[in-house]
Amino acid sequence: MMVLITYDVDTTTYDGQKRLHKVAKACVNYGQRVQESVFECVLEPYQYTELKDKLKSIMNIEKDSIRFYNLGSNWKRRVEHLGAKKPYDPEGVIIT
Repeated sequence: MMVLITYDVDTTTYDGQKRLHKVAKACVNYGQRVQESVFECVLEPYQYTELKDKLKSIMNIEKDSIRFYNLGSNWKRRVEHLGAKKPYDPEGVIIT
């Protein structure tokens, strides 16, 4: 299933800056950054639970927010891209 993850981490303190880095690092391990604080992740249900638990343990519940948009398995018809950055196909071929 495709899950869109967005976050807003309070970076007014050094601890907040560290949390921001940890949140981004956790998300990049599961998906592709498509904007500064937005990731698209193709996940199995257990991975979704695993990532949510990991992010919960990192965030400060009183200062930060994380949103999960579950686009499901039929996500391709729900995503539309306009603008400069090339869209990518997370289920496509990866060339390194």
